[in-house]
This record gives sequence, structure tokens and C-alpha cells, in this order.
Amino acid sequence: MQPNSLPDGHGELLWSPSPEQVGASRLHHYQQWLAQRHGVQASGYQDLWHWSVNDLEGFWQSIWAYFDVIGEGEREPVLEGRQMPGARWFPNMRLNYAENLLRNATTARPAIVARSENAPLREVGWAELERDTAALAATMRAWGVRSGDRVAGYLPHRPETVVAFLACASIGAIWSGCAPDMGPSVVLDRLRQIEPCLLLASDSYSYNGKLHDRSPQVDALLSQLPTVRRVVHVPGPLASGRTVGWRDRVDWAEAIAEPAPPRYERLPFDHPLWIVYSSGTTGLPKAMVHSHGGIVLTHLKTMALQHDLRAGDRLLFLGSTGWIVWNLQVGALLTGASIVLYDGNPGWPDADTLWRFIDAQGVTLFGCGAAYLINCMKDGLRPRDRAGLDKLRAINATGSPLPVDAYRWVYEAVKPDLWLASISGGTDIASGFVACAPTLPVRAGEIQCPELGVAACAYDEAGQSVVGEVGELVITQPMPSMPVYFWNDPGGKRYLESYFDTFPGVWRHGDWIRFSPHGSSVIYGRSDSTINRFGIRMGTAEIYRVVEALPEVRDSLVVDLEYLGRPSFMPLFVVLQPGIMLDDALRQRICMEIRTKASARHVPDEVLQVEDIPRTLSGKKMEVPVRRLLLGAAAEKVASPDAMSNPDSLRFFIGYGARRG
Repeated sequence: MQPNSLPDGHGELLWSPSPEQVGASRLHHYQQWLAQRHGVQASGYQDLWHWSVNDLEGFWQSIWAYFDVIGEGEREPVLEGRQMPGARWFPNMRLNYAENLLRNATTARPAIVARSENAPLREVGWAELERDTAALAATMRAWGVRSGDRVAGYLPHRPETVVAFLACASIGAIWSGCAPDMGPSVVLDRLRQIEPCLLLASDSYSYNGKLHDRSPQVDALLSQLPTVRRVVHVPGPLASGRTVGWRDRVDWAEAIAEPAPPRYERLPFDHPLWIVYSSGTTGLPKAMVHSHGGIVLTHLKTMALQHDLRAGDRLLFLGSTGWIVWNLQVGALLTGASIVLYDGNPGWPDADTLWRFIDAQGVTLFGCGAAYLINCMKDGLRPRDRAGLDKLRAINATGSPLPVDAYRWVYEAVKPDLWLASISGGTDIASGFVACAPTLPVRAGEIQCPELGVAACAYDEAGQSVVGEVGELVITQPMPSMPVYFWNDPGGKRYLESYFDTFPGVWRHGDWIRFSPHGSSVIYGRSDSTINRFGIRMGTAEIYRVVEALPEVRDSLVVDLEYLGRPSFMPLFVVLQPGIMLDDALRQRICMEIRTKASARHVPDEVLQVEDIPRTLSGKKMEVPVRRLLLGAAAEKVASPDAMSNPDSLRFFIGYGARRG
């Protein structure tokens, strides 16, 4: 794919860990342990990564041993065949996710710190977490919930959601969570596929200082989910003084009222832990099944070695219960760290609210969508002037590429001695493909490294690995956290089509990526939204990097409407800073920036100002749906409003498509 331009300042060294910081990291300790116990000598991260993907069995066996994972059976063979899909990991081992997580119980620190817009700060101790998990699991068993049954949550970012998930894991029931800001049609597209026997739901939640009643939505769900035998009511801010009329309702307090000893079913390594979903905006989302064993090993590796979480750390990852970062954040408890749940708008009641909270709660690792950092930068925030942030050691950004200017902003406006990591993975694997390591430097615009045990590389059209060129992100060896299967996918047909139709036996993720010789990488956007102008292809992220670097531009979206012999027509839609209007001078400057810093062949035919860019509930730009809409597809076939964070934004594009014919 050409061109593959990079912005000014790309690759600039912004931070390097000190020898003391390297020595204190979990990764450094693991490397020392590996050398002493197994004689694996690695001169640096790149050497360690090469070993981890060339000796998959040795690497994942070492992860089990290093973290002393609780289980029973024989750890040989580690891997039964390397075919993808279909590779089986640790076929002779049994374990339980919740047992491995709750063994970290301590009185030295809380398990969960929870903040909601409308409630006092709440701390949940490890003993309380274990107690409520055991009580709820016992109640669920008494109701007839068994291993393999599906249990669904329609819950906000609260401790009760974590308890419900862990109770399911204790039993071997399969958890599936949806955020309460999802509309009924989107939730039903997910839950009807899996036929849950139990639903846990909240009647309301608060966002941006406003209370949102969800009781009618829960009624709508129950009317369409006949397999649900009971619904557990988790009281929200509107619960006081009223009674919800849901059928077969049990109150949360009643569900956890009866004490019970902890009990964990040890299950086959590949037993389903949860079902998560692709964030598609129309049609049935893919229902991906991850396993107990795959997630235990992967989240220990990812959270401890890549993100350097340690006992005593506090992790806050900004996102809803319907985004995979919720699952990853709960996985941080496997390391003995505490998690900080933030339920509400990070910009309410003012733009600095979240940063002050991070400071006050001693958060050591903060994760968020890249868009949050970009918006803070565009708003001119300087968190370091409002909060000391003494404990903050690292920031993770995901969901979209982080531009060079945002890297610089973090070091100038947040904290100069900070490990800033752009990471990229997905719901598909509940972790990262390319991410971070605490022993590596941070360079502007670059993702530090592929994760250990992840055989990531870039393929050209001929299926050959390339370095220094943009290609398709592929994974050439199996990973324990790849889905064991898709729910309700006879013969695995949809699974195969999703990842293995382009390069048989090799996972194609659908991202354009370029790897450097030293292992860092740059994401260039989704390959299914690539713009092909006059035979030259470019990832949309390259255009966004240039356009959104302009101080007047807050957000942007570009699509190419070449289709069925039509000439290429490429409109660019921009959201501008408050009070700024798009005039000819700004249009010309936008086009000149693209011409000189990205590609002369990819200058837009038209630049239009819009109020908002359509985004999914997880914050991803809806490039492909907007393209389909502008090519004449009916709006109801392109995107469900319930699957969007800002459905009103589609109105402009519907009108624009109608005008263009």
C-alpha cells in the first residue's frame, strides 16, 4: 500500500525508562527468572519477543509457571496442533478464572474503587468482593444455573457488575455484558443469539449530570427473551422510592443475602468464560467466545508484563461495560492490582474532573480511547496545572491511532516523566496485538512493540512478510485468547470468513500496519475502509493525522465514493472548534496540508463542516457505514441508532447522500 507518509516529528524520542524504572518492572523480573530457571537469555525485548513466538510452547508454559496459575492436571502438551482456527491449548488442564483472581485477596488495599456521578466514592475490599461473589454464585446455583448456561448483564460500570461476572465464572456459567446506554434492539441482536437464562439489570444510570431511566428498556428486553427465568434488579439512582415491575424480579440485596463459602468449578482450559461481540452497526454482531484458560494466561501476561501492573497499583480504564476494555480492566485484578471504576462523563461537571480524580485516587495507570486525549488537547487542557498526578506512572491510549501532537501534549501538559503507550488489539482477542513494554522508549506516533507470544507481522498482497512497508496486520501463530469459536456458528463458517479467508491458516485482522526494523509499528487504519485514488491506496488514518493536527479541527471523517465504474469522489467531513466556521481559506489550508504532508492524489474533492462524526458505542468512526449510506443504501440498513453513541449525527449524511443522488 502506497503512500505511507509520516507526519513531522514522527519517531521523536519523548521518554526512556531509567535503569531504576527498568529494574523495578515485572518484565525485567520475568526475564531474570527466565534466564535462571530455563536458561533463556534475551539481550533485549526484541530478542525476548522472537523467542516467545518461535517457542510458543516454552513461552506459554513459562507464563503458567511464573505466575503460578492455579489448576489441576498435566501441563503437557501445551499446544495440540498449530492450525488456525482449531488449535487447542493445554488440553489436559482444568482451572477457573475466578479462583485465580480471588486468590489475591488482601486487607492491604481495596480490590475496587468505584466512582459514580450521583453517589459517594465507594471502596470494595477483597474480602467483600469474594464474599458477594460466593453468595451470588450460591444463589444462582440454587436457581438452577449450571456450567455452560448463559447469564447476561445490562449494567453500568459498578462493582455489582464485577461481582456478577465473577459469580458466573465461579460456576462455569458464561457471562455476556451489555452497557445500559445500548438500546433494546442492539442488546437483543446480541442476547437473542445466546439465549440467557438469567438477566441482571439496572433500572437507571447517570451521565453528564442527567438521570437516564432504563426500566422501560429492560421491560422490552424481557418481552423478547423468553429464556430468561429470573431478572436480578441492581438498583440505580432512580430506584429509591419506586418499584420496578419486571417479571420474575429478585432484588440484588436478596440475591447476595445468604452467606456461602467460595466454591470454584475447575473447568477445561477451553471452557467458555464470556461471550463478547463485534461492534458492528448493522446486522447481527459476531458473538465471540473466549476461554477461562486463554484469558487467565493472556491477561496475566498482558497486564503484568506488557503494562507493568503490580500489586498495589491502581488501574483506571475509561470505557463502558459494553467495550472490551472493561473485560481487560477486570483482568487487572489477576495481578493483585486494584481497579478504579469510573461511571459517568469524564468531562462533567467540568473538563478537569477526571484528571483531578486520577490524582486524588492515586491512579498509577490510566487507560482511555485516543479520542479522549485528543479532545483534551484540542480543549487546551493542562492537567498538570490542576493536579499533581504524583502517582501516575503510565497512560494507555487505544481505539484509534494517537497522533504525534497528542503524544507531545501528554508530555507537555500532563507529566514529563510518564510512560505513554499507544496500543492496538481488539474485542476479538480481548487484549493487544501491538502494545507496550516498560523497558522500551516512547517515540512519537509509534506503538512500542508486538506483545510477547503474538506472532504479528505485515503481509503484502502476495502474502509475504514486509518490514518498513505498509501491509495487512496478520498473526501467523495461534494465541490462547483467540476465540475458541463463535456462538451459533455451525461449522465455524463465520469465524473462518472473518479472519482466514484472505490468507488461509493466517489470521488477517483488517488493519493496515507498518513495522520498523526494531519492532515498533504504526497503524494506518482499517483495510476495509482504504481509499483507492487513481490506483494509489491510502489508509484513512494517514489523512486524519494531517487534518486533525490543525488547531481548528476537532474531528474528521473521509470516504471514497468510487463504486461500479463511477469516478472517484472523496468528501472530507470536519468538526471544527466552537465558534469557527469553514470558509474558503480554511478549506484551502486543509487541502494544502493533505497535499504536502500526505498525498497529492488524496486531496478531497469537497470539504464540508458537520456538527459531529458518527461513531459506534465504543467510539470508532463509522467510515464504512457512512460510505454505504452515501452510495445510496437505506439508513436503516446501514446503522442502528441504538448501536451509535451519537445517532443524531447521521441526519446530515442522510441529507447529503440524498442531495448527491
